[in-house]
Amino acid sequence: MIPAPGAFAAGVAIFLIVVWDAFESIILPRRVTRKFRLARVFYKFTWNTSKFLTGLIPSRKKRETLLSFFGPLSLLVLVGVWAVGLVLAFGLMQYGAGSSVSITGGQPGFAMDIYLSGTTFFTLGLGDVVPRTGLARVLVVTEAGFGFGFLAAVIGYLPFIYGSFSKREVNISLLDARAGTPPTAGELLRRHAYPGGSEALRLLFKDWEFWAAELMESHLSYPVLAFFRSQHDNQSWIAALTAILDSCALVKVAVPDTCRRQAELTFAIARHAAVDLSQVFKTKPRALPQNRLSAEDLKQIRDMFAQHGLKMGDMEEVGERLAELRKMYEPYLFALAEYLNLTLPPWIPSARGKDNWQTTAWGRSAGLSEKETAAIGADDHF
Repeated sequence: MIPAPGAFAAGVAIFLIVVWDAFESIILPRRVTRKFRLARVFYKFTWNTSKFLTGLIPSRKKRETLLSFFGPLSLLVLVGVWAVGLVLAFGLMQYGAGSSVSITGGQPGFAMDIYLSGTTFFTLGLGDVVPRTGLARVLVVTEAGFGFGFLAAVIGYLPFIYGSFSKREVNISLLDARAGTPPTAGELLRRHAYPGGSEALRLLFKDWEFWAAELMESHLSYPVLAFFRSQHDNQSWIAALTAILDSCALVKVAVPDTCRRQAELTFAIARHAAVDLSQVFKTKPRALPQNRLSAEDLKQIRDMFAQHGLKMGDMEEVGERLAELRKMYEPYLFALAEYLNLTLPPWIPSARGKDNWQTTAWGRSAGLSEKETAAIGADDHF
């Protein structure tokens, strides 16, 4: 067993580590750059383990279902780790103080010190183990106070996390009818190529400017939100952020007369969010294994613009300028997507299909027949 002085020092060290980690995770509203953090070690181990185990499952849908449990479950487990750490810390301090307790039907020792710490932290107040010295009483009172404070912090922490998640997902759901499923830049611009669509696109970019800013602030302060997955398997915050950056880049380069200034502002904050989040998760930017925007895809986008009276300009020049902009965000988003086991969307829909709002488990959509739903889908895609 650890000598008494060493046990007390170990208890104090564990106490400080846990309390400071909980403070940084729950209360401190800014990014923490310190390399060693209990929460960071916890998430690195549990997330890598979860990815490895789910990777053994052949079905993509089942993998996504299991990974969707990770965010909420890891949050509860982390709170439990903090609680166990504090109980252990005060138990070690009681043992280091000489196990100065009176026990009904037992002998003082380390096990009883842990028991006293647990009943004190969770405010059970059984009375079968009672502190005898001044130091032991101070430790009991201090631990009871931290128990109440810890419970209050957790009660306030969880609703905020779920509120931030819900706010993030609202715009992602709204993007479904505006950019397809998964969202793509080509489809987003095509669906806004109507009289007055330029103003609607400007307003959409403005909404996503605020969304990107909120995403950056909430996910930098509470990185666990990045592990919370969207309601549908073909949607994610990574895909939405990528589609918006693609769209802004295309507007900046190819259609400068269409809300270009707002596209520049949205691109700036969205790129800022992508880069800062990659730093939080230590995901070094990586080159994509294959080109997301092929010459054929760019030609298809040009033809789509031409159908609606928009001139794209010289293809070679547009491609080069787009490549420069894409280098500013694609490597960061690709590294983040790989780490979070998500995928980046294409620039144009890879195949014709229905948006999420057009599908149900019973083959019906909003009371429409299959024939009517298919007709709507035919109008909404390339």
